[in-house]
Amino acid sequence: MSYFALVAFIAIIGSLGAALYFMLRGGTDADGKTRPNHMARALAVRVGLSILLFLCILIGWKLGYLHPTGIPAGK
Repeated sequence: MSYFALVAFIAIIGSLGAALYFMLRGGTDADGKTRPNHMARALAVRVGLSILLFLCILIGWKLGYLHPTGIPAGK
C-alpha cells in the first residue's frame, strides 16, 4: 500500500508539472497552430488522481490494511 501511495504522489506531481509545461507553452505547438487546452486536462488528471488516492487510503483504513500512528488522542 505504501508503494501505491508513493507512485500516486509521483503521478500527481508529474501531472502538475505537465500542466505547468502546457501553461508556459501558451497552447500552441511548434508550427504555431492552436491546440486544445492540455493544461486543463492535466489539472483534471491531477484532481482525479488525488481523489483516487484519498479513496484508496480511506478504503485501506476501513479494511485494516492501514493503521493510524502518530500523536495519541488526548495529549
